This record gives sequence, C-alpha cells and structure tokens, in this order.
Amino acid sequence: MLTHIHIRNFAIIDELDLDLADGMTALTGETGAGKSIVVDALGLALGDRADSAVVRHGAAKAEISASFDIAALPAARAWLDDNDLEAEDECLLRRVIAHDGRSKIYINGSPSTLQLVRELGNHLVDIHGQHEHQSLLRRDLQRALLDDYAGNDTLRTQVAESYGRWKSLRTRLDSLTLAGDERQARVELLRFQVRELEALKLEADEYEQLSEEHARLAHAGRLLETAEQGYAALYDADEQSLHTLLGHQLHALAEAAGLDPALKEPLELVNSAQIQLREAADALRHYADALDLDPERLAFVDERLGLIHDLARKHRVRPEELGAHYQRLAEELAELDGQGYDIEALERDLASAESAYREAAEKLRASRIKAARELNKGVTEAMQGLGMEGGHFEIAVSPDEERYAAHGLDEVEFQVSANPGQPIQALAKVASGGELSRISLAIQMIAARSVTVPTLIYDEVDTGIGGAVAEVVGRQLRRLGKDRQVLCVTHLPQVAAQAHHHLQVAKRKGRDSTQTRIETLRDSRRIEEIARMLGGVELTAQTLAHAEEMIQRASAG
Repeated sequence: MLTHIHIRNFAIIDELDLDLADGMTALTGETGAGKSIVVDALGLALGDRADSAVVRHGAAKAEISASFDIAALPAARAWLDDNDLEAEDECLLRRVIAHDGRSKIYINGSPSTLQLVRELGNHLVDIHGQHEHQSLLRRDLQRALLDDYAGNDTLRTQVAESYGRWKSLRTRLDSLTLAGDERQARVELLRFQVRELEALKLEADEYEQLSEEHARLAHAGRLLETAEQGYAALYDADEQSLHTLLGHQLHALAEAAGLDPALKEPLELVNSAQIQLREAADALRHYADALDLDPERLAFVDERLGLIHDLARKHRVRPEELGAHYQRLAEELAELDGQGYDIEALERDLASAESAYREAAEKLRASRIKAARELNKGVTEAMQGLGMEGGHFEIAVSPDEERYAAHGLDEVEFQVSANPGQPIQALAKVASGGELSRISLAIQMIAARSVTVPTLIYDEVDTGIGGAVAEVVGRQLRRLGKDRQVLCVTHLPQVAAQAHHHLQVAKRKGRDSTQTRIETLRDSRRIEEIARMLGGVELTAQTLAHAEEMIQRASAG
C-alpha cells in the first residue's frame, strides 16, 4: 500500500510530507485549496505525462516521491525482480520535472522510463478521476474495463499475438498472389526503389554520425572561440586568470592554516578546485587544438545529409529509418521476383494461424460473457442504492465474426435503463450527466471488488450526488477500505464522515506566495471540518452535533 508521499515545488505546494495508513482516508478542504493536487502529483510519480507548468513558480524543478509497502504484494515484487530492480519490503518511485520541461523518473533509485513505471504502477495503485464517467462513453474503454474486471490480461495477450501472426501471413500472401499485371508493376517499382537506395550506400548509423559532425562543423568557429576564451580565462599567463587568482588565495590560506588548523579544510577544498580548474583548462586546450575548421568537409556533409533527407521524404520515412526501409523493400523484392516461394504452404500456414486466432478469440469471448453477467448483477444492485431505483445495467457482448482485430471478435457496449419502464439502450443515449456519474461510481465500486491492486484512489468521483445517496457511497467506500487502502478526495460530509482517517487540505496565502498544507484531523477538529462541509457561515452547536452524530454512526456501522 501507499505509505508516504513527499512533494516539493509542485504547483502551489512548497514542500509536503504526507504519511498514509490503511483503510479509508478522506481528503477534504475548501474549493481551490488543492485537494486534487496530491492525486495529480501521485499520478506523475506513477508515470503520467507532465510539462513545465507543474513546477512551482520561481523553482528550478519539482520533485515527487511515493513510498509503497510491497511486503504483501508478490506480483509487484516479482515484477521488480524480473526487471532487475532490487526491492525488499518497500518500493520508492521518484519523479523530477525541471522548469524547462525535462523529466526524470526513478524506481528504487535506478533511472527508469515512463512505460516501466506505468507497468509497475498497475500493481500498486488504481486512480479514478472526477471526469472518468465521461470516458465511460467510449466503447474501447468499456471493453477494457470489462476485460480488467474479468482478469483477461493473459487471454488478451494471446489474442493480440495470434492476430499479429495471422495479419502478417495475410499481408504476405496478398502480396504474392497479386494479379499478373499488378505483381509485375510492384516488382518494377521495388526494383527502382531498391536501386535508388543501393546507390546511396548508406552505412549503419551514418545519419546520426553525420548529423553530429554537421553540428560540430557548422559551429566550429563559435566552438573554437568558446574553448580558447575559456582556456584564457581559466589558465593563462595573465595575472587575472582564475588559476593565478586561486594560486594567490591558496598561498594565503596555507600561511593562515599554519596559525589556525581550522583553515585546513577550506585550504584542501581550494587546492582541489585549483587542480580541477587546471584539468578543465587542459581539456579546453586539447579540444581547441583538435577542432577542425574544414569548409570542404562541411560542404560534403551538408550535401550528403541533403541527399538522405530527400530520399527519406520520397519514401515517407524518417531519415534514421532509411536503412531498415531499404532492407524491407529488398526482402519483398526478393520474394516477389524469385521462384522459390510456395503459395500452397503459405496458405496452409495462414489457415492454421486463422484457426489459432479464432480459438483464442472465442476463449476471450467466453470470459467476457461470464464477467459481464457478474458485473450486470452487481452494478444493477448498486444502482438501486444510488437513487436509481428500478434501473438496470447490462453489458452487450456482440460477436463480429468478419472483422478480425487485435482485441478479438467482439463488440462490447454498456447499456442501461435508468428508470422503470424505460427500454434498455446504449449508455451514451440514455444517461444524463448526474445519472452517468452515479452509474460510473457503481461500476467502479463493483469492479474494485475483483481488483487486486492494494490502493484505490477516488478523486471527487462523488460529484453530482448528495443526501442519502452520498451516505450510501461513503458506506461502500468504507467497506472497500476494510480490505484495501482507499484514498478519497471529496466535498461531501456524508462521504468524509465514513472515513477511517481524515486529512484536511488548506491553502495559506502570504504576501508573495501561496502554499498548500495538509493536517490530520482527529476528535474536535474533525467534527468542525464535517460541520463546515455541512454548510453555514458559522459553526452552530446544532451543526456540530449533527457532524459528531454522523461520525459516530459511521464508526458504529
């Protein structure tokens, strides 16, 4: 589970350390205080894309660290082992975003990639955003949600891989069985293209090497001037060079250190600095001596790069891909122009690949249908408690036998009847904004029961509900918190009162800056916050009593 978050110079957060416990934790606060900023920061630590706008104004970089206890997470530990990332009972994710937009990400102190961190994050946290109900209208996300609920990762991979094999063979056979004129025309085109690329005689990594050389040659004058000026400033006969000035200071410190040993440490540091300065000056001198001002070579490189770019544009590939593109064309030409290919063998391979694909796709369909029945029942029951009495939810899994795809042979559509007597229709055609929000929440809560991820985060997903419905949502989240860690950003007192732990987010304004702080609320402070959320400018005795009753009732349940 998530145990600690450290945030520095992110948005309006100067510095924040937040310890988290198991169970359900509510994050509350005034509108604009930055409740969702913590969730946004965690998303970045888990591999979300970022830009320089997230860096606090005036800071050089933003840093986010998230610590997880993985002692009871064998899947996460196995993933770390498979990727040679040492881990015992704790996993640390760290993200650094510079003000110029550059970003670095680390797993247990080792540099990593966004893709790898996202893969690991799938074992650690499941985040549901406040606008998630809008994306629920997309059919591809509906299919993905059903597959996630069914635990279809292995089946999906098998279907995608078998589809890739079938698609490759289908394309190859289509190419080989073109009608005579079409095939001959393709052969002639390939011959011309291959000869054209052969004439280029492009070597491996030549484009990258030429690009680097061109940058160096094109700016050789400036580079030489910089190196010579740097050498002169660092180490020259002039009395004003840094080496000479440091030498004077070193001499003075050496004499003073004989009088007071406390000066030995700065003396050693200055001595070390002078040595490094001399090494830097030598490196600049060697660089300047080796730098080649060669206009003829620059003209050749310029012309060569121009030719590579022209051919890349003509073949519609990037310049660095030209070599691989040539290999593909040459292989296709050899196959089409040769006499050794066996159409019948290829047809047999294609039939076998198609059979394997269909078999895998049918297994995936069976799993989807089974999971859809379970999800239909659970979501329909949840809708009754969310103010949609008589509503009905259904997932239609429709076969599409003629349309092969990497995701299988099914079309998945979420359908709903929001009120008694209404026909069941596609979710996008029936549900209003408020209904869609509640249906999305029902799906999330039911689907979460089958999810093995230990930490669930809900970022204002209760928008658009209130009253008794809000209390039902709070109870559901509290129930989830008995088996896993639930972090809920909410503006509803009925939800916040159900939490095992309560954090208040507040914004503190200074003369020149705005900062966000988070406080753990207990006893009277928590009662006051729930009372504030209930409404009213003043906290009356009646409001405070109501807030206390809500907390006590939740604890008793």
